[in-house]
Amino acid sequence: MPASAYTRTKQPEQVRRALLDCAADIATDHGVSGITVQAVAAAAGVTKGGLFHHFGSKQALIEGLFADLLGRVDAEIDAAIEADPNPRGSFTRAYVNAVFTGKAFGFTTPWATLSMVAVTDPSLRRLWNEWMKARLKRHRATDATLGLQIVRLAADGAWLSFVTTGQTRMNADLRAVHDRLIAQSYQRQ
Repeated sequence: MPASAYTRTKQPEQVRRALLDCAADIATDHGVSGITVQAVAAAAGVTKGGLFHHFGSKQALIEGLFADLLGRVDAEIDAAIEADPNPRGSFTRAYVNAVFTGKAFGFTTPWATLSMVAVTDPSLRRLWNEWMKARLKRHRATDATLGLQIVRLAADGAWLSFVTTGQTRMNADLRAVHDRLIAQSYQRQ
């Protein structure tokens, strides 16, 4: 076992956090297929049994990572909404900014890798749908117009284009799309 191994049984949250962080790093570097029980356990400095104590299977680990990233996205979006002086469209603007430049959700985060798997994995798709439905319900009063829905869908399309073409940074054209979507979110529709 590596010297950095968690040997005390009273650190379950630290171990869980290390497992999620290591899984995210592996997903970023090697894709979701690189997330193996052995690779994550070794990177986190725990045994495979230690990983299985926190996540009953590789699928549970991936679902836990996905849920963790959604929690980070939530925090980032909530902070942006709170800082936005204009309530109308604030969720949409926060969402667009999170998609394009976010620390938890943006183009160059572990989210990019995991969300591609969500397209084909029913359990991850369910987590995403539940998250989005809850957000849309929560922000119905400020973000329920068709125009704002179009802005969010366009951001999703820009994101899909970015990750499927193998880009590594936002170019001028993509920045212009971002700016146009943000401008659209202020228009009355």
